Parts: sequence; C-alpha cells; structure tokens
Amino acid sequence: MKLYIFFPIILCATFLSAQTLVDFEEFNLSPESPLNGSDGNGGFTSGDIFLPNDFNSEFMSWSGWAISNTTDVTTPGFTNGFSAIAGGGFDGSAHYAVNFGAQNNMILQGNAAGQPVSGMYITNNTYAYLSMQDGDTFAKKFGGVTGDDPDFFRLTIKAFLNGNLSTDSVNFYLADYRFSNNSQDYIVDEWTWVNLSSLGDVDSLSFTLTSSDVGQFGMNTPAYFCVDNIFSTNPTTSITAINAPGLFEIYPNPTTDYIQIFHSENKIMHCYIFDTNGKLLQSEKLNSNGRQVDLQSLPPGHYVVKVQNGQVFSSKIVEKK
Repeated sequence: MKLYIFFPIILCATFLSAQTLVDFEEFNLSPESPLNGSDGNGGFTSGDIFLPNDFNSEFMSWSGWAISNTTDVTTPGFTNGFSAIAGGGFDGSAHYAVNFGAQNNMILQGNAAGQPVSGMYITNNTYAYLSMQDGDTFAKKFGGVTGDDPDFFRLTIKAFLNGNLSTDSVNFYLADYRFSNNSQDYIVDEWTWVNLSSLGDVDSLSFTLTSSDVGQFGMNTPAYFCVDNIFSTNPTTSITAINAPGLFEIYPNPTTDYIQIFHSENKIMHCYIFDTNGKLLQSEKLNSNGRQVDLQSLPPGHYVVKVQNGQVFSSKIVEKK
C-alpha cells in the first residue's frame, strides 16, 4: 500500500483529503507464489482495505480473497485459480487480489471507513476466462454451438454504510454475449477501470457474481475475478511538508489538444485522465520527468489529471478547441 496526496498546482491550503492507492505490492511474494489464507489470519490487510478469507485446513481449500502474482494465462481448470487472464497485475505490476465465491465483501478500515471509493481495476481470472471461452466439464462454452446463446457473466457491486446495503449498484460485465451481432460479444481479458464514485460513502463493498449458465447446484461459471489498484479516501492527511513550488506542473491550462507534464524527480510516471464524474478516459505511462500527453480525442470540457510518481498528484484542467 502506498499513500498518495492529491492537490492542485496552485494551492494555499495546508490540509486536504487524500487518496490511498491499494496495489498489493507490499506483499513482496516470490515468483508464482500466491497467498491462499493458510496462515489462518482470516484475510489480508493492504492499506485501508481488508479482504476476508476463509481457509479450510481439512480440504486445503479457500474462499473469499487471495493475494496472487501468478502469470499463467493458458492452463485451463481449477488448478489455475490464482491467475489473472491479463498475465499479472495492472500496468505490468506483480501483485493483485483474486476473489473466489459468488458473493464476498471488501471492508474499509480506519479513516477510510465511511468515505467514497473512487474505483478499481478488474479483470477475469484465467480459470473463469478459459471456461467461458471453451467450456469445460462443469460449464458451457459461452454463446453455445452456434454462438447465438445470450450468455453473460456479471459482477454487481453495492455499498454497505452503517450496516445498510445500498439500493444503488454498479454492474460490470466480465463477459457479455447478449448482442444481436455476435462480433460484439466479448470476455474481458485486460485490466478495466470500474468507476464506483456513484456509490457514495461506504464502510464496505459487496461483490456478487451472476451468470446465465446455471445448473442444479447454482452457477456453473467459475466464480472468480481479479482486482488491482483500488482508490480509497483518507480525509486526514496534511500536505504541508510536500507543498513545494515546482514539484509538479501541468501546462498549458486551459489547453488545446496537448498538455505537458513535468515532475522535478526523474522517475517513470503514470498518467490518468478522468472526467468530472470520475470516469477514466485515458491511461498511459510517462517515461521521463517531462512528457507531452495527447488530448485530441477529448471534447471541450473540464477534466482531472492524476499523475502517479511515488505520490499521486491531481489537477483540474480545461480543454478548449
């Protein structure tokens, strides 16, 4: 877990809300060595996030959450239940979290409890992906023999606050074959940003999987998915110590088509462009302390630029044509 401070370029205040980016990299696992909860601790803490885990020592099985760094995108079956189909964590990182179970929770802790979660990156697990793509002993091939079956694999995310489950939800389709044009059918195979800002303040998040492939004992599709880079909110972080002139700059602002991003330290950065509703529009790696970012695909309007470089800096920009 890393703590990142968000502040505008021109800033006089010395106290702002901050965001924490949970990326699971602090687990520092040996290659291809997932954590399945066999330590009996009942889950995993990363920053302000707790991921519950239920490990059965008699059957050496687990449910809930695991921490993984496995990279196998070709082996089918339940023995490959720890791998993300993307081949690793978001943006080439090593670690990510794996969910197993049709319904599980993610719990916010400390100052993050009762605060918004901006969103997270989600992708399919390899076992589930190959099962949907090819079928297996227990589950059908999505689309069926003709490809016309309107199959789907849906993740529904809701918020708990003060013990109450929200009526609002965010649906993310890990696979969707309901289109009249079969060429539009898809199974997610890359890390995809899921915006959760519409859920508001949360104490915990509820994740529920549903599938069109259901049998006598419930859902046949393997109940797995993977998450990484969770943005939660910490409202009690002072920025006085790092509010140094020239540390971080975006120019010109307002702009037409391009912005230049400068950071005083020569490190690899990652740039995120959001709309004002929190939807991720662009994401790219910046390879040096200065970089031009192309905004020509964006219509005129107001946007938020976040740059990750040890910390995460944020600024509002105006795009003009």
